[in-house]
Amino acid sequence: MRITGGILTGRRVAVPPGTIRPAMDRMRESLFSILGHLDGSSFLDLFSGSGIMALEAISRGATRATLVERDRRKRPCILENLKLAETTACPAPRLVIAPAEAFVARASDPYDVIYVDPPFAYRHKADLLRRIVAQHLVEPYGCLLIHYPAEENLPERIVAGEAILERDDERRYGRSTVRFYRPGRQLP
Repeated sequence: MRITGGILTGRRVAVPPGTIRPAMDRMRESLFSILGHLDGSSFLDLFSGSGIMALEAISRGATRATLVERDRRKRPCILENLKLAETTACPAPRLVIAPAEAFVARASDPYDVIYVDPPFAYRHKADLLRRIVAQHLVEPYGCLLIHYPAEENLPERIVAGEAILERDDERRYGRSTVRFYRPGRQLP
């Protein structure tokens, strides 16, 4: 796999052992084109696998990145891949080895962009999105993206108390869908 854009374009990223479903080059290029400039932004990569999505964000200017991966066997590979970020303005991306749900439950800092890419068989996608909303992890002008199978349905709106995310965009890539959510307002 190679980084598709930004200052790290063309750099190779190793694939860790275990189950992984890396985002296709074409999909990554498209998503980051939609997101636009990430200069000075923060990026959370849940279910990070190889770390390619966080590296793409860092390559495009993100200055704070957190990667969350449950599988401890992937840690050495992800850490090796993150060495690519040493030449960027992002000081030491943070790798957390924990289930995404546990990280979200403890997290308190919001992010400009959150990328969620659970295994396609993961059955708790909508619940995880509600937890993210309830923890107020998306900045007011931020964006949450989730990659999931095209045959699944996710809610148009995610509500947790006063916090809400609304579907802003959706793109299909073969049998995959990426849905973009942005903060919204409760109707009176």
